[in-house]
Amino acid sequence: MIDLYTAATPNGHKVSIALEELGLPYTLQVLNLSQGEQKTPAFLAINPNGCIPAIVDRDEGDFAVFESGACLIYLADKTGQLMPQDAKGRSRVLQWLMFQMGGIGPMMGQANVFYRYFPEKIQPAIDRYQGESRRLFVVLDGHLKDHEYLAGDYSIADIANWAWVRTHRWSGVEVEGLPHLQRWLAAIRARPAVQRGIERPAPEVHLRRDGDDAARRYSEQARQMVEMGQTRKDPP
Repeated sequence: MIDLYTAATPNGHKVSIALEELGLPYTLQVLNLSQGEQKTPAFLAINPNGCIPAIVDRDEGDFAVFESGACLIYLADKTGQLMPQDAKGRSRVLQWLMFQMGGIGPMMGQANVFYRYFPEKIQPAIDRYQGESRRLFVVLDGHLKDHEYLAGDYSIADIANWAWVRTHRWSGVEVEGLPHLQRWLAAIRARPAVQRGIERPAPEVHLRRDGDDAARRYSEQARQMVEMGQTRKDPP
């Protein structure tokens, strides 16, 4: 049994999608990020960085894994699925996983902060992170022109990138003019396990729609978290 500590974010959904795809039994432990539950001593004992997601494998002596990419690799290795067994195939998957971890996630995350959450609109920062996110989308589109999935067969690399790219509107980045990326987005969305995974937990705002009350509440909570992060001294 796997315990998944998570919230309704792209990084959290990466792991719930993988668990659904792999058919592993798991319990859902949803943390209230705006209440700081990810900074409690109990959770810091699982993830010293105080961020979601994290997993605890009860079948392996309560073995804890933090960082979403590390969770995906652990689950793929545990089951022998969603990751090729040969060295070159494994490397291809890890390259595109690192592309998300080092590029797509950080750039879209910063676009969210400056475009949605930061109280002051700093246009050069917004332009920088939206522009870099779009550049990375173009890289994905170019690769997907000649490949159905990112690294051969469907893998954790697709799960990781998809969980972020699907939220592109919330970051203020469009996918128009990128037909191969759009095809890939739609194909992965159609998978039943993916549909289950993005509802574990269900997002407060479906794809973070603009203009409605739920979106405004979500943005306000995220803004408060950004401000807390600037001023709070975490416990040692």
